[in-house]
Amino acid sequence: MSDTPFRDRTNDRRVGVLLLLGLIVLFGGAYVAGYYVTSDKVPRGASVAGVEIGGLQPAAATTRLEEELVPQAQEQIRVSANDKRGRIRPEAAGLAIDVAASVEQAGGGRSWDPTRMWDYFTGGDDLDAVVNVDQAALEEEIEAFASEADEPAKEGGIAFKRARAVPSYPKPGVGVDVEQAAAAILEAYPTGSDVIALPVRKVLPKVSEDKIREAMRDFANPAVSGPVFVEIGNKSIVLRPKSYTKALSLKPQNGTLVPALDSKVLFKSIRPAMRKVTEKPRDATVRIVNGEPTVIPGKNGVTFDRDKVTDQFLSVLVQRGKARTLTLEGQVERPDFRTKDARQLQIKEVVSSFTTQFPHSDYRNTNLGRAAELVNGTVLKPGETFSLNDTVGERTAENGFTEGFIISNGVFKEDFGGGVSQVATTLFNAAFFAGLEDVEHKPHSFYIDRYPIGREATVAWGFVDLKFKNNTPYGVLIQAWINPSSPSSSGQMNVRMWSTKYWDIKTTTSERYNFTKEQTRYIDSEDCVPNDGYGGFDIDVFRYFRKAGSDELVRKEKMHTTYTPSDTVVCGKDPNA
Repeated sequence: MSDTPFRDRTNDRRVGVLLLLGLIVLFGGAYVAGYYVTSDKVPRGASVAGVEIGGLQPAAATTRLEEELVPQAQEQIRVSANDKRGRIRPEAAGLAIDVAASVEQAGGGRSWDPTRMWDYFTGGDDLDAVVNVDQAALEEEIEAFASEADEPAKEGGIAFKRARAVPSYPKPGVGVDVEQAAAAILEAYPTGSDVIALPVRKVLPKVSEDKIREAMRDFANPAVSGPVFVEIGNKSIVLRPKSYTKALSLKPQNGTLVPALDSKVLFKSIRPAMRKVTEKPRDATVRIVNGEPTVIPGKNGVTFDRDKVTDQFLSVLVQRGKARTLTLEGQVERPDFRTKDARQLQIKEVVSSFTTQFPHSDYRNTNLGRAAELVNGTVLKPGETFSLNDTVGERTAENGFTEGFIISNGVFKEDFGGGVSQVATTLFNAAFFAGLEDVEHKPHSFYIDRYPIGREATVAWGFVDLKFKNNTPYGVLIQAWINPSSPSSSGQMNVRMWSTKYWDIKTTTSERYNFTKEQTRYIDSEDCVPNDGYGGFDIDVFRYFRKAGSDELVRKEKMHTTYTPSDTVVCGKDPNA
């Protein structure tokens, strides 16, 4: 048998092995070559948001995106909604391009993956940029734009105008849909150079038209359909709709209108009518009757339960006919200060009195008389403080005063209430000798010789007052009146303090000291009042307190007064100027 065929088969195997090894070397070389050719490069057809980066190494691709895409991504985003235009600031909205992630997404970087190598030559897509976003910041920017672009829903309601219920019907609004608007901006970012139309949604009113019509039918129209009757005991009154509709309203609540009642406005509105079936209590007091202090008893009032009115009023309004009646029980309301309280004040004798003179003028008769009228009859309970400004009020024509001379900036001028300081001085001296506490008083700037030296007071509405406190255990009744002046006689301002004698008051006055000289002032104005001046000085007044009927000195008070000079006033220009 020949061995030739065996050798042929052996050679065939060697050839096959060698061929296989050759192919392995060939493909291995190509694979390695492919790795080095494609290694660390972006696929040739790749782009990010329209910026071509194919065939570039990652660093170069990153640079290109930073130069071409990032500036575009930093531009303000133009938006519109509801015919309004605005801009969204990417930085404020938390929008930014993640360049490194965008390059990596495009396929940049080394890889032994043959698919990746093949993709370098044949692949590469136009990819969206990788965007970092702060969702909360983006929505906040959209809401800022929406605050200008939104058209709020027009709310309807029901208003009561005098005796009528007038409805107004709602209208839907339009508002930016913030969540969908954020998605639209993200979809267009960063290459959207056109204006982005943001999605909007219908904004519904809180209360629908049907609910308003329902409230008109069920409450508003019945509320003004007729009067409300109020019965207290055997008395009754009629409340017409125009007297109570100011207190009515309908407020939105859970998609409907709910009736509401302003009790404060209601009782103020119906007060004139309710006076016919109620009566205020009257405090007891003390008055001078036939020249003697007399206790005037207090008087009980008649009132009603206000809570019952407010609890039932709205339900009564929707009734018809006689069912629109509030039946209330009359309640006795006792005065705060009763007859026994007035007796305990022990106002029974004159404890001090004082009179000052004033020269004739019509304005003094008017102003002093009106102030005395307002002060007369004032009762100070123990611990209470008298205020002349609070008692007399502002000196106006409406309050019964007229113009007269006052002291302003050291000179005389005309103003309303001129002369009221004479009332203040007389009151001050009566309080002084009654032993009442001096809370506030201000002497005139310069001395007026018809007043007690060092014991006088001026007042000015709003900033200078006379105040004294009843610091005795008894009540004090102030009696004040004038004897009017006439062309031939001076007038008198009189004050008496009625109480129970608690203090015996004595007083002394120092000599004048620290004299100052007056000056001459030239005033060139129409309201100038000429004056013959005199100097100023200091003086001290002492008050000595002894309990009534006792010689023992309890305490001593000192009052110091500085009178400025009363300048000579010449009306006209200064000849030396």
